[in-house]
Amino acid sequence: MLHTRTTPAERRRALRERLATGRLLTVPGALNPLSARLIQDTGFEAAYLSGAVLAADLGLPDIGLTTSTEIAARAQQTTRVTDLPVLIDADTGFGEPVNAARTVQLMEDAGLAGLHLEDQVNPKRCGHLDGKTITSREEMVRRIKGAVDARRDPDFLLMARTDARAVEGLDAAIDRAKAYVDAGADAVFPEALGTPAEFEAVRKAVDVPLLANLTEFGKTPLLDTRTLENLGYDIALYPVTLLRLAMGAVEDGLRTLAAEGTQESLLPRMQTRSRLYGLLGYEDYAAFDSAVFDFTLPPGT
Repeated sequence: MLHTRTTPAERRRALRERLATGRLLTVPGALNPLSARLIQDTGFEAAYLSGAVLAADLGLPDIGLTTSTEIAARAQQTTRVTDLPVLIDADTGFGEPVNAARTVQLMEDAGLAGLHLEDQVNPKRCGHLDGKTITSREEMVRRIKGAVDARRDPDFLLMARTDARAVEGLDAAIDRAKAYVDAGADAVFPEALGTPAEFEAVRKAVDVPLLANLTEFGKTPLLDTRTLENLGYDIALYPVTLLRLAMGAVEDGLRTLAAEGTQESLLPRMQTRSRLYGLLGYEDYAAFDSAVFDFTLPPGT
């Protein structure tokens, strides 16, 4: 109610401890603070904020138009309402290595458990689109070292994402991943791998936690959790799933409303008022002011 029960430091330690178990961590991407609360309520152990989702929420394409302060503000709104550790997509760090350093501190202050930085150049694009351009290995190493130097909480997870698979090939992506770990990255996000064999090759070469990005309609097959566990991966990420589900439902609802002139047929597909109020912890606010929750919900709402 009003805020989380845990501190950012506690959530960061919880994430570190969870990754140390060797069990696969499934992480859905939130589309807003309320959906992060629902991710927690459903039993997941961590949540994620996708740069693509945060941009789309503003009506923008995922090409680096958002700023570090916009992203940090949205992150703070999310971490305020969930006790789950939250990871965030920090794109390229929003500029030069010094910008990446500032970004780390902004995200620490926003209550996040960690972030990932990528080796694309601006204007960046979705990792599953063709035509990406990546920075030099040396520049990305500087970006990571700047982030490491700026970090104040050693439990804040710094992950390096490499988009090199689609540009330079798998061997180059593996070499970059190793260099990024040597520069201080705690984990690696190899973007747009194409086959289970490629996932396996990265796992054999890199001895830090690895993230599998299972975005829909992309270059990576939608591997199930058993396969990922067998491949030795640590995080299964579903970054845009909830946004796509929600927007699909919104489009269908709008068409139905336009065609039928009433939302009556849509009611069975809606979250009820009572479920929403329960998710918000509406009744708990009566502990502060009994006038907040002094009503009875009508049956079936």
